[in-house]
Amino acid sequence: MGLRFSAWFAAALLALGSAHAQELTLKGAIDIHVHQAPDSVPRAADADTIARLAHDMGMRGMVMKNHWEPTASLAYMVRKMVPGIEVFGGVTQDLAVGGINIEAVRHMAAITGGYGKVVWLPTFDVDSAEKRAKHLPAVPVSRGGMLLPNVLALLDYIATQPQLLLETGHITPQEGLLLIEAARTRGIRHLVVTHAVNMGWTVPEMKKAAGMGAYMEFVYHSTFGPHQEMTLASYAAMMKEVGPAHCILATDLGGVTAGIKYPLEPRGMLDFMKAMQRHGLSVAEIDRMAKTNPAEALGLGL
Repeated sequence: MGLRFSAWFAAALLALGSAHAQELTLKGAIDIHVHQAPDSVPRAADADTIARLAHDMGMRGMVMKNHWEPTASLAYMVRKMVPGIEVFGGVTQDLAVGGINIEAVRHMAAITGGYGKVVWLPTFDVDSAEKRAKHLPAVPVSRGGMLLPNVLALLDYIATQPQLLLETGHITPQEGLLLIEAARTRGIRHLVVTHAVNMGWTVPEMKKAAGMGAYMEFVYHSTFGPHQEMTLASYAAMMKEVGPAHCILATDLGGVTAGIKYPLEPRGMLDFMKAMQRHGLSVAEIDRMAKTNPAEALGLGL
C-alpha cells in the first residue's frame, strides 16, 4: 500500500511539474511592434507606462514604432526611466522623413546608445492605386516590376550596418518579395515581413519569403472585432503551415478605436500567446515565435 501510494505521489508530482513547465509566460518575450505616446495621433499609453508594465510582467524587450518620427531617442530615454528592459526604436521611410532617405536611417542608427534597430519601408505613405486615384503624395518603391534605384541604394547602405533589421512596411507582397531577394543578394540577414496577413500575403508567398530568410510577423491587433476567434484560428493555421521557425508574434497595439477596448501591449502579448495555444500551437512553438525569433531578427543574443 505504502509503495503504491509513493508511486502515485511521485507520478502526481511529475505531472504537476510537467503542467507547470507547459505554462506560458512573458519571460524572454520581445514585442517588435509597439505604438506609444507621444505621437501625432492618439495612443493608449505613454512609452514609459508600457515599458514599466512590460518589465513588471517579465518581458525582455520591445520595439517602439512611430509612422512619422524616428524612435531611437525615445528608446534611449525609456531605458533610462525603466532599467532592466531592452527597448529599441527605428524609422519608417514615410513622407515625414522625406520618403526613402538614407540620411534619416544613418542618423537613426547613430543615436546615442545604439538602440535604433529597425528600418520600415513606407507604411501609411506607401504608394497605392487609391493614393494615385486621389492624387495624394506617396512613397513609391518599385516601377515596372523592379525596385527603384533609391530603394536599392538604401539596401546597399543597410548591408553595411549588420545590426539593422529591415521590415517591408506596407508595400505589396510582390514588392516585398523583390525587396527580400535584393536584400539577401546584398547579404542583409535581418528581415521581417510586417504583419504579412494584413498586407495580403498568401501562404505560398510567405513560404517563399521564409525560404529567403525572412520572418513573417503576425499581429494581435488585427484579430479584434466580431470574428476574433475565426481570425485567431486562421492565424494559427497559417503559422503551422509556414512553420513557427519562420514566424514572429507581435501586438501592433497602442491604437485608440471607438467601441474596441484593446489591452496594453504586454497584456495583449500574453493573451495572443495563450490564444495560439488554444488553437493548437505548443508552448515550445509559441516561445519560438514570441522570444527566440524576435531576438534573432534584432540580432540579439539568446
